[in-house]
Amino acid sequence: MKQIRLLTAAAVTALCCALTFSGTVLGMQYRYHKTEQKFERLANLDNYVQNNYYTDFEEDALMDTMLKGYISGLGDRYSQYLTPDEYSALMTKEAGKTIGIGVTVVQNQEGYPEVISVQENSPAQKAGLYPENVILAVNGKDIVQNGYEESITEIKGEEGTSVDLLVRQNGEEKNFSILREAYDLITVSSELLDGHIGYIAISNFRENTAEQFQNALDDLLEQGADALLFDVRDNGGGLLTALEKMLDPLLPEGDIATATYHGNKTEVIVKSDKTETDLPIVVLVNGNTASAAELFSASLRDFKQAKLIGTQTFGKGIMQITTRMEDGGGLTLTVATYQTTKSECYHEVGLTPDVIVEISETDTEDVQLEAAKKLFE
Repeated sequence: MKQIRLLTAAAVTALCCALTFSGTVLGMQYRYHKTEQKFERLANLDNYVQNNYYTDFEEDALMDTMLKGYISGLGDRYSQYLTPDEYSALMTKEAGKTIGIGVTVVQNQEGYPEVISVQENSPAQKAGLYPENVILAVNGKDIVQNGYEESITEIKGEEGTSVDLLVRQNGEEKNFSILREAYDLITVSSELLDGHIGYIAISNFRENTAEQFQNALDDLLEQGADALLFDVRDNGGGLLTALEKMLDPLLPEGDIATATYHGNKTEVIVKSDKTETDLPIVVLVNGNTASAAELFSASLRDFKQAKLIGTQTFGKGIMQITTRMEDGGGLTLTVATYQTTKSECYHEVGLTPDVIVEISETDTEDVQLEAAKKLFE
């Protein structure tokens, strides 16, 4: 009798395996058939265009647009196909670098670009440009006559090339020849506020942000900070790898955040070790605080009882990965939702601050910052 039961169990197991295999094969056949249909429709369309379009056209540009259109068809604004140049630019950006001369300008009343800030260690700073300088001409062409937008585009360019600028500096006109370079972006700034409050503003999460953050944190602690105020207002997010390194010295040991992928597969994406900063924390947020910046804020609230102050955050709780494709381009694709291990995913919802403080156009000071400082009293 026991032998019969064993044989029956073996038969059922074999049948289940066979059904599973058959289901897998059928699924693969279905996907192959759908793919075949896609290419057949595309081939028919391409054949008609090739034979009937009234003039020649650029095949590479057509292919890039076609690939972008395919990803656009997903209806996901965060997924996109990248041309080789776009992919290279994104990798430079994620590394925390940019290519150019390193100035931020606004158009003044005369119609010329006026420098409002110069990036630290940038080519412009090395050349001697500083705020309130006015750029009059680019490569010998007057900016107003040549066109403002066209001139701004001409200032930008490829790494290793030079741009000639005529600049009004302290009432005098000076010529500058500036070599465009890749330079580090400063995404973290800090200062010790009154009351021994260590203030750290984070504008993005790039590869070099974690190092800048750690340096700022160490410096503030050495100065005697006994409270921490993090400002992630207008921070649109960035790399989770940088986020994990920044949360690690602040949070207790354990799993901090998880991601849920296709097929409902869940993985831990942020962990922390035993090292922990035992100080009260407040985080400034607003409607442009998104993605990794929201996860940073949610993690500090969930694990350190940090208070969030400001306005409702953006609500982006989905994760993208960027992969280099065989053609040299890239694909940024949404692959998962994510959340802390203690709270729900905030996608399309955002985080509600513990203390809501709105900013109006009539405010003459940063009322959110002032309200945050009072929470430490």
